[in-house]
Amino acid sequence: MIQTTNLTKSYGRARGVTDLTLHVPAGCCFGFIGPNGAGKSTTIRTLLGLISPTSGSASVMGLDCVKDRTAILVQVGYMPSEALFYPDMRVSEVIRLSADLRKRDCRAEAAALCEALELDTRKKIRELSLGNRKKVSIVCAMQHRPRLYVLDEPTSGLDPLVQRAFWSQVEQRRKEGAAVFLSSHVLYEVQRYCDRAAVIREGRLIVEGSTAELDIENRFFDYYEGRLTK
Repeated sequence: MIQTTNLTKSYGRARGVTDLTLHVPAGCCFGFIGPNGAGKSTTIRTLLGLISPTSGSASVMGLDCVKDRTAILVQVGYMPSEALFYPDMRVSEVIRLSADLRKRDCRAEAAALCEALELDTRKKIRELSLGNRKKVSIVCAMQHRPRLYVLDEPTSGLDPLVQRAFWSQVEQRRKEGAAVFLSSHVLYEVQRYCDRAAVIREGRLIVEGSTAELDIENRFFDYYEGRLTK
């Protein structure tokens, strides 16, 4: 579902990512973790074709991330870390716009998600708290039931009950064969819900493997500080 080979994005003197090689198969929940500025969001934006790599290659669902950007954006369920929408639109209008951009009728699935997340679709975006804006972002990413979900810090701002509802939806889709590429600062979530994980530091891959082998929740700082390589 995701394949990168020596993927590099350089911003001149600023850090991006360097020689990043990853493989995410179908049905896998893959955790991508590291501190702020490590290169997680740069990697995600490159995968989605929002920025172009300096060198190396990246493909999503067999599509080239540079040449096939539009097709990738239509097919992937993307949830950015910041839930920003047109402030004067109602929630229902934002959700419908997201479906229309993909030329899909997602009304039934959107209604089920809104019910599960307890999201009031009558309110305007500017009336919503951060947590409720995140709910809108979840619905927009999931309502078309894509084969790949790219989720950037999806649970930040969500209360525990909504987090549980969110992970229930993720687990259901993963069991149906969808892949999930998840960036998170919550080590417990990565350890519990992800099959595999990678730690990135200063734009470079430090370690990658199964979460059972890596024991991310307890060993993250050892990996990050170089005391462990696996």
